[in-house]
Amino acid sequence: MDKAVLIEYCDLKAEIKEIRRMIQATEDRLRKIEEEGAVSDVVSGGMGGEQHFKVTGFPEPRYAKEKALLKSRRQRLKMKEAELLELTNQAEEYIESIPKSEIRIMLRLYYIENLTWTQVAMRMNRLFPKRKKAYTEDGCRMKNKRFFENVRSCSENL
Repeated sequence: MDKAVLIEYCDLKAEIKEIRRMIQATEDRLRKIEEEGAVSDVVSGGMGGEQHFKVTGFPEPRYAKEKALLKSRRQRLKMKEAELLELTNQAEEYIESIPKSEIRIMLRLYYIENLTWTQVAMRMNRLFPKRKKAYTEDGCRMKNKRFFENVRSCSENL
């Protein structure tokens, strides 16, 4: 396992967030259709198109299409959430396999808890207030970068 697991974990969380947004939009459209109820339209016909008729009805095809879309999206969300659970376990196992505690904490904050590097630095400073040199956004980012460069070079030497 490597950084790819952590990146895929973050990407999958973003994908799930997007699917939830799409589900919400579909639910909103369905609610609007239900609230509007019957729709009306005026059509021309008869006597050479000179007569006008008012047609009223519930937009059943559109409603059915939105319902099917909602069901499909909810199903896809369930599958992605199950996949995320498995990936969460893999990501956490990978992080726990890292020997250095400081790096484990940083990676957990950034990848698992989804904090920004600025937030990671602030949290690290709270966790380790007696360190001579305070954590910074750039410092945390560089430790992350160096860690994965070191992992890559070690695996290439095997």
